[in-house]
Amino acid sequence: MAIRQNHFAWGVGTSAYQIEGAWDTDGKSPSIWDTMAHTLPMSDTGDIACDHYHRLDEDLDLLSEVGVNAYHFSAAWTRVLPSGVGEPNARGLAFYDRLVDGLLERDIEPWLTLYHWDLPQVLQDRGGWANRDSVEWFTEYASLMAEHFSDRVTHWMTINEPWVIAVLGHLEGLFAPGISDWQTTLAAGHHLLMAHGSATRAIKERSPDAQVGLSLDCRPAEPASNSSADAAATHHFDGFRNRWFFDPVFGKGYPTDMVAAYASKGRLDPTLIQPGDENLIGTPIDFCGINYYTSVRIAAGSEEMDEAEGPVGIDPPNDYTEMGWLVDPDALERFLLRVHYEWSPESIIVTENGASYSTGPDETGAVHDLRRIEYLDSHIMATMRARERGAPVDGYFVWSFLDNLEWRAGYSQRFGIVWVDHNTQQRILKDSAYWYRDRIAQDSAD
Repeated sequence: MAIRQNHFAWGVGTSAYQIEGAWDTDGKSPSIWDTMAHTLPMSDTGDIACDHYHRLDEDLDLLSEVGVNAYHFSAAWTRVLPSGVGEPNARGLAFYDRLVDGLLERDIEPWLTLYHWDLPQVLQDRGGWANRDSVEWFTEYASLMAEHFSDRVTHWMTINEPWVIAVLGHLEGLFAPGISDWQTTLAAGHHLLMAHGSATRAIKERSPDAQVGLSLDCRPAEPASNSSADAAATHHFDGFRNRWFFDPVFGKGYPTDMVAAYASKGRLDPTLIQPGDENLIGTPIDFCGINYYTSVRIAAGSEEMDEAEGPVGIDPPNDYTEMGWLVDPDALERFLLRVHYEWSPESIIVTENGASYSTGPDETGAVHDLRRIEYLDSHIMATMRARERGAPVDGYFVWSFLDNLEWRAGYSQRFGIVWVDHNTQQRILKDSAYWYRDRIAQDSAD
């Protein structure tokens, strides 16, 4: 049984590729995102990003100034194991030693994510997540990290957003590795979930008191109308976007309606799911991370389209963020309650929630990002309402700590509560950072 948080985790989050930079420094090998950024016509890359690798102490001090008691970050597999497997890179591990030790010195709990989309290119060359051997590759990596950090890291997240990795990376081709094939998508998704289960067991074997989970992104959906066609489309969308990952993680196996739908269209290789696979995927976890940004309305014909992925660089009305995403805090409350009642995890953590607004420094150097404050306030209140109604929510992490590389959108989208000038690397705490510090302090005082 999971050990519930004895205090609420108030944190911020980042990922290695989006902030570290130093893409080929100290023995690090290229990841699939390095490859994509260097081969596609992308104006922005993660080569320097926020230069976090060289500005670690400054960023640790900023975390302390914001007042968080937890920090959700990812390690770069390519720094730790440049060959994907085999001999670890001492210089890569040393960086994460400094990070973890620096957090603990500042009374900030490290929440370490093992995989946030940056697969070593050398493993992609061997088939990547579509290769069943990827389960063993990831388990080896997880075992190494658990052995090295078990004395200092209690909270582990295996994989961040398997839906994004599988669908945006292997079906829509928008994210690395840039593949567009249904069978490859379902194979990658299946192996990601198996790798999660196997890594969970490996971490627990090496650190029995560790708290292990994963972060699942979600898209709550409602029918666009009262028609039966839209209702059916919404149910299918929920299977495509949510249930296909939530159900097996919580021991229910893959949803039968989706298995039938995929098989009928020749998308699902009948040999993919082997005996014992779903048992491995359903390995018990201590907490479920929920990444939430927006909700969608589904009409017939859009049941396999994530309509929340709206246009980038627009100036939407106030009920949309600059990613084109609807602001809908009530949907977060409903989904947290759904997770509680339908899948019953011991603990729920909101591991990502935030908004992109481009408000920059004024003539005095201050960043008055009122819309982000309003977004965070409404979503924190929604989280607390779900908690009051019985959902075992034990933490909330703002995405993100720094204005970072927003994948294919580059530096045009700013989610951070800390402004970063990507030419000079100057950092400025935004008003939202001070607001969040006060909100955390208020909670601590209550």
